[in-house]
Amino acid sequence: MSIPLIGFAAYSGTGKTTVLERLIRCLTGRGLRVGVIKHDAHGFKIDQPGKDSWRHTRAGSRATLITSPDQTALILREGLSLEESAAMMRDIDLILVEGFKSAQIPRIGLSRKATGLGLPEPPDTYIAVVSDEEISTARPCFSLEDTEGLADFIMEEIKRMPQQDFTHFDEAGRARMVDVGEKPVSRRTAVAAARVLVSRETFDLIRSGGMKKGDVLTVAQVAGIMGAKRTPDLIPMCHPIPLSGINLALTLDEERLSVEITATVSCDGRTGVEMEALTAASTAALTVYDMCKAVQKDMVITDLRLIEKHGGVHGDYHREDD
Repeated sequence: MSIPLIGFAAYSGTGKTTVLERLIRCLTGRGLRVGVIKHDAHGFKIDQPGKDSWRHTRAGSRATLITSPDQTALILREGLSLEESAAMMRDIDLILVEGFKSAQIPRIGLSRKATGLGLPEPPDTYIAVVSDEEISTARPCFSLEDTEGLADFIMEEIKRMPQQDFTHFDEAGRARMVDVGEKPVSRRTAVAAARVLVSRETFDLIRSGGMKKGDVLTVAQVAGIMGAKRTPDLIPMCHPIPLSGINLALTLDEERLSVEITATVSCDGRTGVEMEALTAASTAALTVYDMCKAVQKDMVITDLRLIEKHGGVHGDYHREDD
């Protein structure tokens, strides 16, 4: 299934990046997963000279991928077409495009009077226009500050694009719970993990059972199970699911000075239990913090992540770095 693309065209200095920044926040706030592809014909830098990735690429690596728990960057020694770039996007509902002028995609034109430059092409070339002055065109026009109006227009446009089924949006473009009634019942399992970094004093008290509130690991284990059961009460679009199994494992890692949390959740249902597993792990982690906060305030809850999932139409998933 392809992802809808909408381009933005403007001369340099018109404030296009600011408009896009506001628009991305607005669309994301409405529940849309937004991606951006920017084509820079003049070259660009994503790392500083002397850094590892720069040195690897200079040495002749055709592809250098940097990944961490928070983000990933892929550096290729070749340019990609818009189609190739879009194909690399995952879990995205809409791609906003800068550049790729020759690509046959709907575009929104942007102009700003202060620059002394108008639209790059005639107004009727675009599906809409954004400007700080009046533009003579039959196309919809928006001011530079009318982010909500522009977002409404884009939501209507992408609903008319047949290549994407926005099942998690209603007729008004607002979020809704997806109807899974037609999906077959199947066995589904998800494993999530989290980590709580603590001090040596806190670690020793947890291990010895010396915390005044009681047995930290046991209480957090029970809390994680309760959290999994209450997931649809906390996450608005999650379905209530009859869970068939919830298992919380909490262990102490002496080298890291951490509490390692693993949650495994399973069901026989029509939708997955990834959110239940993640909620279980995060609830257990928060409970560890609550049980120990009288001793230590600067504990860090980190590395909340999905480890693996099984079942469903999208198949199995296993996190490579675990």
